[in-house]
Amino acid sequence: MSHACITEGNAYVTSNQLLDSRTSQAAAAAPPTGRTARRRIQQSRKRSLAARYLGYVGYFVGAGLISGAVVHHPLDPDRYTRIAAYGALVFLAATVLNEFLLTKERPGLPRMLVVIGSSLLLSFGIGMLSGGLQHFDDFPARGAVLVPTGLVVSFVAYVIKDADTPWHRMFGLVGLTVLIVAALAFFGLRQIAASMETAPGGGGHSHGTAETGEPAADDHAPASPAAPAAPASGGSPSAKPAPTTAPDGHGHGH
Repeated sequence: MSHACITEGNAYVTSNQLLDSRTSQAAAAAPPTGRTARRRIQQSRKRSLAARYLGYVGYFVGAGLISGAVVHHPLDPDRYTRIAAYGALVFLAATVLNEFLLTKERPGLPRMLVVIGSSLLLSFGIGMLSGGLQHFDDFPARGAVLVPTGLVVSFVAYVIKDADTPWHRMFGLVGLTVLIVAALAFFGLRQIAASMETAPGGGGHSHGTAETGEPAADDHAPASPAAPAAPASGGSPSAKPAPTTAPDGHGHGH
């Protein structure tokens, strides 16, 4: 009888200890209340809002710089190579901010390197796609290559970058659809580019004169009339010009 009572008492004490420990853990996990705690939460939200905004804008600014540099690269290789490098740095900074600093679970070093490399590839893929579409009228032949290439590169880079998508999904139905669309876009845009280049005045680009700051020379402008020669000092103002001789040598001195 006494042994049974001792056993029941131990069970009762053990259950009370478990309830107390769970209650203390729940109290520790509960967010702090009060004016100071609310102020800290508001400040953290403000900081995260600014950081999220910078990361969001960095994606678009970086891709925009890369898109312009990729399309205009033949005009000034040194200048647009620097612009592409600046765009890549901006895009990578936005990636680090969004993927590593603003996330709750930070990946390890191998995953970090994969994300950085795929983000750099993604930035150039988006740049080629958007730049080729935007300046297709200016560079038809170049745009016909950049648009399908950017579509394939951006898709492959996104699959590699996305942690929730297995890499072999790029060879699935979606990947096959992207490849078919890229092939159709290449052949279709190539035909359009060929027709635009054969048309009179097609495929022109006006950035050349804007960069040098000099107006284009007009070969068809009428020549300005030459100013009449001033009469020699002391000469008679009523003197008549010398008679011109006809091409056949028989001039008439009327």
